[in-house]
Amino acid sequence: MAVKNSRTSKIVMYILLVIGGCVSVFPMLYMISTSLKPNGALYEYPPHFFPNANNITAENYVYIFKQEKFYVNFLNSLAVSLLTVAIAALISAALAFCIARFKFPGRTFLFGLVIGTMIIPGTTLIITQYELATYLKLINKLLGLVPFYVAWVIPFSTFMIKGFIENIPKDFDEAIYIDGGSVLTVFFKIAIPLASPAIASVSIFNFLTAWEEYPWALTVINDNMKRTLPIAIAGFFGQHQFTQWGYVFAMSVASLIPVLILFICFQKYFVTGLTTGGVKG
Repeated sequence: MAVKNSRTSKIVMYILLVIGGCVSVFPMLYMISTSLKPNGALYEYPPHFFPNANNITAENYVYIFKQEKFYVNFLNSLAVSLLTVAIAALISAALAFCIARFKFPGRTFLFGLVIGTMIIPGTTLIITQYELATYLKLINKLLGLVPFYVAWVIPFSTFMIKGFIENIPKDFDEAIYIDGGSVLTVFFKIAIPLASPAIASVSIFNFLTAWEEYPWALTVINDNMKRTLPIAIAGFFGQHQFTQWGYVFAMSVASLIPVLILFICFQKYFVTGLTTGGVKG
């Protein structure tokens, strides 16, 4: 009876996983199929989820790839995202190293403050952030997005990396100190290499945060040639008195390419970072 119940529970679990997988993949398939349809075919009746073989076209992709503004917005997003990832990785790793390895007054309060900032909704700070951006003269400057994106992702990154560093044996640190090494030597030679799975994991999330962010970039960037890709995609809504969904979905599919490349290159570290607690001594 126990074996039968176990088999039934596994079957139910697999069915639920398949249903969940289909629900998750459906929007992606719809986006790709729509990007391969002519703009007029989207309003055909009865509607077709997949385009007929005769209706498959690459005209939407040809159109967006001919637009110079697409490449400019694409490179803008790429530059902002990569800078955010690099700066956030260095700062959060250093902060996590200090909290995990050193005991100092206010250490617990500092870590609690870092964790506390994770529960504050970003939209509640947009007015304060705008005033700060105005004071620092970062309005309508592409690189002015980077400091704010970095500030957003540091709490989560620090939380993840700290757990990894705490599980790195302190014997490694002591060996470096005995050989005459400094704190910086321990940080760059021990902490960062051994915590690389956690750093890679949070870097993927940080890249996605900067790559997909829309409200703040729309608020502070007014120049079309300085805007990021999400704003460029939104620009097709309502253009020419109606939304050109073929162009929207084609550009959306193109915007997934860097994300897929990043995940494929770092998926080993991503899985390790989410499933393990660090190096066991």
